[in-house]
Amino acid sequence: MTQPLPLDADGPAAVVEPPIIASLGGDGKMSRGAYAWSIHQGGRDPFIILVTIYIFMPYVASVLVGDPVRGQATISSWDQIIGWVVVFTAPFLGASIDKLGPRKPWLGTIIGLMVPMVGALWFARPGGAMTLATLAALYIGARLLFVYAEVLHNSMLIRAAGLKAAHKASALALSCGNGASVVALAFTAWAFALPGKVHWSWVPATPLFGLNPATHEPERVVALMAAALLAVGIVPLLLLTPDAPRTGIPMLTAWRDGAGELWRMLKTVRRYKDAVVYLASRMFFVDGMNAVLIYAGVYAIGVMKWGPLEMLVYGIMLSVVAVFGGFVARWTDGWLGPKNALCIQIGATALSLTLMLGIAPDRLFYLWAYDPAAHAPIWNGPVFRHLTDWAFIGIGFVNAIFITGQYASSRTLLTRLTPPEQTGAFFGVYALSGVATLWLAPTLVNIGTRMTHTQQGGFASIIVLLVIGLIGLTFVKGGGRQAA
Repeated sequence: MTQPLPLDADGPAAVVEPPIIASLGGDGKMSRGAYAWSIHQGGRDPFIILVTIYIFMPYVASVLVGDPVRGQATISSWDQIIGWVVVFTAPFLGASIDKLGPRKPWLGTIIGLMVPMVGALWFARPGGAMTLATLAALYIGARLLFVYAEVLHNSMLIRAAGLKAAHKASALALSCGNGASVVALAFTAWAFALPGKVHWSWVPATPLFGLNPATHEPERVVALMAAALLAVGIVPLLLLTPDAPRTGIPMLTAWRDGAGELWRMLKTVRRYKDAVVYLASRMFFVDGMNAVLIYAGVYAIGVMKWGPLEMLVYGIMLSVVAVFGGFVARWTDGWLGPKNALCIQIGATALSLTLMLGIAPDRLFYLWAYDPAAHAPIWNGPVFRHLTDWAFIGIGFVNAIFITGQYASSRTLLTRLTPPEQTGAFFGVYALSGVATLWLAPTLVNIGTRMTHTQQGGFASIIVLLVIGLIGLTFVKGGGRQAA
């Protein structure tokens, strides 16, 4: 592992506070501030899980756009815009925040802007006044703000938990995000999706609050839930999590100096060679992981022929299982070190994705034909009545655990490879590495789909990104069991 160098007299770290490595080491225990930092992700992640992955965007693709394949192309074009904007802004935000000092005022402002934008997605209904262009503007704006909030939130990890407890707080945050999403998804199923479809005594006879399935209100209401969770989840962090002290540097000066610092950091990046190799590798494997998540809903709707209720239940089950991903990452990070944990997570995801592509309503793992009409249903419930459904779900469980664990281990590894006094700048580049190739996965998926004329062929190209990232990660030194 590359050892942090002393602070330069006039280098990238010149205008930040004095050395803080010793004071931020911590005793390895989770403080109130660390718990509050983790809880914030519990309020933030449901936006991605409810809106982007399982419910709202599949609804956009299948209903508002009208076709899953064309919907995937439309959504991927929005993602490309998000990626290019973040490429040219997120690193400067991270570097400038180190100059400005406190993160919480900026984070509070961003969440304050996100809440009404996410809530406004409720009005995206068939035949409504909101055009697809307006929907795109709201979604792109909210996703951009989400990335900026992530940069700010990640840059607070060491101050919130200390070096010795960073992996605990990071893993707990992922589990909080999935746990909150489970509650929201389960409530949506009980209150809005199941009523009228089953006659169970514990399910209301009709959707609560008069929501109308004919206008897709049960799918659209998740936008209101995500907005509410964003607003609630920021409160503990603002009250309890320690923040960086003020530097007294004016905002415009901070932005200018932040840009200069980032440029100097990139020029002198050889000092942190392993961090650079890691971030370059992450550009590929995280793009593959993100693609699995973003297009999983559209893929399931198009290949498995699932509807909104199936997607809702699928999201609940995967979110429950994903809670364990944070704990698995915490265990493997501590036992094997975050680098080895990441190698396992990436490899397992690539293998499970390969198996998933061999499942369809009439096929199991490429080789075994399955005729649903010739086999009795596994159960008489409203969803997932056949073996192929459960095989697909089982593969989803594996992906949920290891993809969630990857997010926790990824940022823990970065804290092991970089100097704590420059976390803002490095997490800005970390955000950049997560979106710099955001155009690549949609492009590969489109090419694969055109060449094979199947969704499976397009999805298979994601495996290439995972393998490239895994190979690059093997060249990283450091990231073992003990932090420097």
